[in-house]
Amino acid sequence: MRLTFIGSGNVATHMAAAFKNAGHRIVQVYSPNMHNAALLAYHVGAAATNQLNEISSETDIFIISVKDDAIAQIAEALAVHQKLIVHTSGSTSLDVLLDYTNNAGVLYPLQTFSKTREVDFLTVPLCIEAANDSIYADIKELAAAVSNSIYSINSAGRKILHLAAVFACNFPNYLYGVARQLLAGYDIDFNLLRPLILETAQKVQQQLPASVQTGPAVRNDQTTMAAHLQMLEGQPHLQAMYTLLSQGIIKNNNGEHEDK
Repeated sequence: MRLTFIGSGNVATHMAAAFKNAGHRIVQVYSPNMHNAALLAYHVGAAATNQLNEISSETDIFIISVKDDAIAQIAEALAVHQKLIVHTSGSTSLDVLLDYTNNAGVLYPLQTFSKTREVDFLTVPLCIEAANDSIYADIKELAAAVSNSIYSINSAGRKILHLAAVFACNFPNYLYGVARQLLAGYDIDFNLLRPLILETAQKVQQQLPASVQTGPAVRNDQTTMAAHLQMLEGQPHLQAMYTLLSQGIIKNNNGEHEDK
């Protein structure tokens, strides 16, 4: 298929490369920043543009991978081409596209992407939705070219999935940063925590999170938790976060304790 990418960020970069490697042709890459458009276009053998009115109709699918609040504006501009338009957002409804065209769908990759880190796209779950069965079949065929994990999820389900992903990915990553800052205050190397982080992530690949929960909160170890809060004196936002998360763990485990 001929594909045109609207956007040049992390998702667009990995997705465009995956489709190119699968034998699809990337026709154009659009970004309001011409340097970014040209960089991705160079890597996938496409033309680059930073002007919406320069986007060619000679494509089969427009893949919109931009900030959520820009999707509607882009869809409105592309609708004139009367081609299939899909977006890659986890939290944006299909209805945003349907306001401008009936030829619409969603292709949401459930993964965290960075331009400097390779991802095995075959393992990335792709969540798809479409305006009708025919479009769904086309998107599923396209998705199958780059991923072994394809799921049919509607807009409501996708929003919940995106919310769950924030809890599973974005928040823990922020907490890694908090941990690093705490260690840095005592000149302790963050590398000491990397094996612990990896083991925790590996456990939930085979078991449910609640069954492998450890730490003072799951044991309801009030003495240790009080000592931790004392160590955070002068940092009320971290004290509040520690207390809230600890209370959540205690409630979630319903009084069951596990030694660490």
